[in-house]
Amino acid sequence: MNVILKYRGREVTDGEVAFIRELIARHPTLSRRRLSEELCRAWNWVQPNGRLRDMVCRGLMLALHRSGQISLPPRQKTPPNPLAKRSKPAAIEVDRRPVETCLATLGPLRFEQVRRTAAEGLFNSLIEEHHYLGYTQPVGEHLKYLIFAEEQLMACLAWSSAPRHLGPRDRFLGWSAEERRRNIHLLATNLRFLVLPWVKVPHLASHILGRMARQLSADWERVYGHPIYFLETFVDSDRFRGTCYRAANWIVLGRTTGRGKDDQTHRPNRSLKEVLGYPLQRHFRQLLSQP
Repeated sequence: MNVILKYRGREVTDGEVAFIRELIARHPTLSRRRLSEELCRAWNWVQPNGRLRDMVCRGLMLALHRSGQISLPPRQKTPPNPLAKRSKPAAIEVDRRPVETCLATLGPLRFEQVRRTAAEGLFNSLIEEHHYLGYTQPVGEHLKYLIFAEEQLMACLAWSSAPRHLGPRDRFLGWSAEERRRNIHLLATNLRFLVLPWVKVPHLASHILGRMARQLSADWERVYGHPIYFLETFVDSDRFRGTCYRAANWIVLGRTTGRGKDDQTHRPNRSLKEVLGYPLQRHFRQLLSQP
């Protein structure tokens, strides 16, 4: 069979396109969303937590429709895009008393995963106010953490799904394109890391990274139904040295090309960033190449 389309790592053959045409013909009254759900069930196309890959499937069907391979029914309605009109997080006041001490006397830290909880708004507010990149809503799987010493906030971290293509990381892992497509969900990216500006505790940041490496995979499996085997992050070397990551034994993997994931010009259009990674399992390469 011939490959008609490659979408988000999945190759769609002419036989599968014929199946989609037949599916549409059998259900002439279904909406585009309902058709994508039926296709997910027919292909057993599900996320690791068992949910249908409905959004990705709809994008695939739309790509086939735009290329003339299938004819989707007219849109029944166009729902508002919450990301396009999302307002900035509102400011929330917190205890800003200066914390200047050493790690040994700080006391035990408490890590709270606040994704889908009442405290998520506080996380968003702090990142918007104090992180140089501000707050943007993560896409795909993601977790957010607030770190406390007793009842005072120390730091915030966000982790999200890893980008599909990242040259330095992919060369380090040594996986094939098929292995990457199949197992990319087993990686997580440190999207934001903020130690609040009034907290001055030497070695706190690297200590937090070490604690996170020990608990993130279990938290991810509770929420999304699968573990994490490898962590990665980007460091803007024009601004930072990435000292806390290096102190926490993260590995420098290389630099980005500065072109972004949707580049069509093959020319840099953003700052180059250093890519660092951290394996969570000793045999991470074998785990990331398994069927």
